[in-house]
Amino acid sequence: MSVYLRGVKPGLSADHEALTKAPPAPAWLSSYAKTEWRRVMPQLIARRVVTKADLSGVENYCVAAGAVRQIAEILALNPIPDLKLAGLQIRYAQTARQLAAEYGLSPTSRARMGTVQDDDDDADNPLAVT
Repeated sequence: MSVYLRGVKPGLSADHEALTKAPPAPAWLSSYAKTEWRRVMPQLIARRVVTKADLSGVENYCVAAGAVRQIAEILALNPIPDLKLAGLQIRYAQTARQLAAEYGLSPTSRARMGTVQDDDDDADNPLAVT
């Protein structure tokens, strides 16, 4: 087997510079994207995987997920589907899925992540229950 583990993503872990409080949703986001921001940010903060440097990626995820929802509503109102708009929705959905995996927002990426350990590791405590 190759030493480089081609195709295997590294596991997510808690970041020492992780945000401890969710920032408000950026004002420029659409209402759909803001809704997604408010839904996922508490989870990301609790898992300690988001830093200030990651906020633009989370914004991009929220924009993509919000666009999927917005396009779905537009398509539902039209009796004749707009195939270009449907194709755009598919591309936004793919982008949202890929970005969600980056932050542990999908079942597979959460399984890869495992449980996040706190900084106070009890490995050196002989009385710690395992």
